[in-house]
Amino acid sequence: MPSRDRSALRLIAARATATVVAAATAAVTGLAAAPAVHASPQTAALRWAPCDDAANPGAECATLSVPVDWDRPDGPELGLAVARRKATEPGARVGSMVFGPGGPGDSGVERVVGGISRFSPEVRRRFDIVSFDPRGVGGSNPVTCSGDLLAERPSPELRSQPDFDATLAYNRRLRADCRARTGPVFEHLDTGQTVRDLDALRAALGERKLTFHGSSYGTLLGAQYAETYPRRVRAMVLESVMDHSVAATRAFLRSEAAAAQDSFEEFVKWCEGAADCAVHGRGVRAVWRGLLARAARGELADPAGPGTALSASDLVNKYAFRKFYEADYAGLATVIAGMDASEPLPASPTGTAPLPPATPVFCSDWQLPVRDYQEYASLVATMNVAAPDLPHLLPVHMAAACLGAPTANPQHRLHAPGVPPVLLSNALHDPATGHPWAVSVARQLGRSGVLLTYAGQGHGSVTSGPCMEDAVDGYLTALAVPARGAGCPAVPSW
Repeated sequence: MPSRDRSALRLIAARATATVVAAATAAVTGLAAAPAVHASPQTAALRWAPCDDAANPGAECATLSVPVDWDRPDGPELGLAVARRKATEPGARVGSMVFGPGGPGDSGVERVVGGISRFSPEVRRRFDIVSFDPRGVGGSNPVTCSGDLLAERPSPELRSQPDFDATLAYNRRLRADCRARTGPVFEHLDTGQTVRDLDALRAALGERKLTFHGSSYGTLLGAQYAETYPRRVRAMVLESVMDHSVAATRAFLRSEAAAAQDSFEEFVKWCEGAADCAVHGRGVRAVWRGLLARAARGELADPAGPGTALSASDLVNKYAFRKFYEADYAGLATVIAGMDASEPLPASPTGTAPLPPATPVFCSDWQLPVRDYQEYASLVATMNVAAPDLPHLLPVHMAAACLGAPTANPQHRLHAPGVPPVLLSNALHDPATGHPWAVSVARQLGRSGVLLTYAGQGHGSVTSGPCMEDAVDGYLTALAVPARGAGCPAVPSW
């Protein structure tokens, strides 16, 4: 083991301290890729204390100190907020399972403290469930930026080269502001850095090999961990799979738009055949396009803010896309019917909503270059062809927000020889991580990639009915790998 890596792990062991994790507050978040740290299984155990959450008792919290920059293990550190719930049947305990949160920007601590029902009863029975706030998130040195500056974010609906230039200039100002307020961790937010945090956590838990469940953006963390430490993996579930090999900006945006449009088509198909759809028999696509036109004119009221206009971007991302995540088609139909029946507001221009606080992590992991306004307009046109019913989708906002940003962990194909079987779980109709991405990542993993397809809708699938739950539970607890090409039937959620 290199001496600098031994030094890094001694540092972690000495500085693991108990903590009470405060409520997560962040204006932005992050993750990164870098050289491997060879963590020692002898790293001192974390010191746990009850979490400060009276409404959700039973969880324990701790802090794990890690280097801000794993290439400088003796440099400044940051404290990673960690939480766990012990196995409900200690006599049947397999070990610790670490959950990799999504987003980017989701809090793993919040998931363990207040959202443990997300995991199956069998997993809760057999494993200590552990998660953490990735660096830059929640209790782990959250990225903070000027609220006034965030409110000045230009619309991603660029209409000219001056708009493009203004966005580049704004992005530079925002990055400088966030860096000054956040500190040096802002430059080390990519998933490569978080891979090494994860291995330090594995060692601190006393686990010789890692049992891991990554969801959505957490699948990027899992996949790159498998690539960096293939022989330290016991079991790994990648649910709703990101494909980090999609290198071209156009290909990335097209695939994201196609996944979202596929979910819209599933919604339309359901509504046309379901008598209890709130807009059944009225031509749901025509009703939806009417709402988009009203939103573009500033005439559509936001149900969440009476009297305020809803932008077309918010209509798509805040309402439709979120409902697709949950496969809540009945709920979306009800919202659409209510908006359609609402009185029009006086026409007024509307902008697009500010970007969610995920930008620094995403920009650290995805290199999506755009030369100029002409290319940007071409990319938007490509998305509108792939998703004609869903303009202003979030991925194009992300591309605009990353203009000019450095990328520490750019896209590449996975190479993880020696990793044991990895179970990939994906819905056939996932609005954010389309099924083709899961197929691609399974192929990149070669003989180790085993894809379990849920034949239904939504973002997330491991507990979508007893077939999926039993297959995933059997893999995690007993390393029973499903047959290649296995799948489970859809379980309607409406």
